[in-house]
Amino acid sequence: MGNVTALFWDVGGVLLTNGWDRGSRRKATQQFALDWDEFEDRHELVVNAFETGKATLQEYLQRTVFYRPRAFSPADFQAFMFGESQTLGETIGLLGRLAASGRYLIATVNNESLELNEYRIRQYELRKYFSAFFSSCYLGVRKPDAAIYKLALSITQRAPAECVMIDDRPLNLECAKELGLSTIAFISTKQLQDDLAPLGVAPALS
Repeated sequence: MGNVTALFWDVGGVLLTNGWDRGSRRKATQQFALDWDEFEDRHELVVNAFETGKATLQEYLQRTVFYRPRAFSPADFQAFMFGESQTLGETIGLLGRLAASGRYLIATVNNESLELNEYRIRQYELRKYFSAFFSSCYLGVRKPDAAIYKLALSITQRAPAECVMIDDRPLNLECAKELGLSTIAFISTKQLQDDLAPLGVAPALS
């Protein structure tokens, strides 16, 4: 095919572990002796604002954890949150080789809160690979809403047929596919490289 000019990537679950998913939240309630049901109820009430840039990390923590006195500090809890981020397999290596080819515009389309997103960008030097970050905290809309993909297409001035969206959650790919983007449900680095090949997308030779 060979007509792909842009690669849009999810971050959590593809390149890095998820930033603040259910598993990390459950670990936090165990680590800090919080009531899981109470915490999760409060999380669900504020997560949209948190991930669309309408609530800061401090405000999120105030609503979910520090609405009553605790034996630990917000800094302790934030350090735990940030510590949950780790690289995931060898996918960053593949991303680096694709970026080195110079053939594609490479950008994220990801759901993330502002402070955690910017920590992950710095910590894992993601600016080396990505030309743009279409993150929910900047755009004010989250996947799977079609609006986030429409914004990415408009800002990059790419036709859907030129673009590939890579995400580990099939629900997040449904709207992208309906808009005409090629989509890949990420499982592993090898599977991703194999699925990119029929689209004419190949990394630079190492």
